[in-house]
Amino acid sequence: MEPSSPPSPSPSEEHKEKASEIRSVRLSLVTVSDTRTVETDKNGHFLKSEIDRLGHTLTHYRIIPDEPADVERAIRDLVTDECDILLFNGGTGIGPRDTTIDIVEKKLEKEMPGFGELFRMLSYKQIGSAAMLSRALAGLIGKTAVFCLPGSSKAVELGWNALIEPELKHLVWERKRSKQLP
Repeated sequence: MEPSSPPSPSPSEEHKEKASEIRSVRLSLVTVSDTRTVETDKNGHFLKSEIDRLGHTLTHYRIIPDEPADVERAIRDLVTDECDILLFNGGTGIGPRDTTIDIVEKKLEKEMPGFGELFRMLSYKQIGSAAMLSRALAGLIGKTAVFCLPGSSKAVELGWNALIEPELKHLVWERKRSKQLP
């Protein structure tokens, strides 16, 4: 009987191992809200503390009203070579003032549909059928990955902890790797 060799790592596992060499990810954070302030932005406080705890860099933080022009301006200002990940929270629902998704979706060059699908699946386990009202979205604009999360604190924590944070370095590594391809 021949000794069995250990299973080969999957391509995803190999990529994550290579991505672990990335020391710091540069993130920008935008809270979309007509009512929150720097003092009351619980999501902003949570995300900023997580970014700091992990040793990443917060390049920009702002709170903007849920106005299409303000969302467009944030994209124009923050999608730069100095920003690996742009996180929006708020403005993703189906109400008349919820415009974040409408604007971001038009700007995406590549959508990551799995993000929204997984987010809604995980959210369904927490809140039931109301999860279908979420228009959580992710994709790429230029070299920047853009994530849009609902404005609820539980939704932000779920999206960050279960989906975004575990893939931050892998996502940045993939974007940097693709720059080197012909």
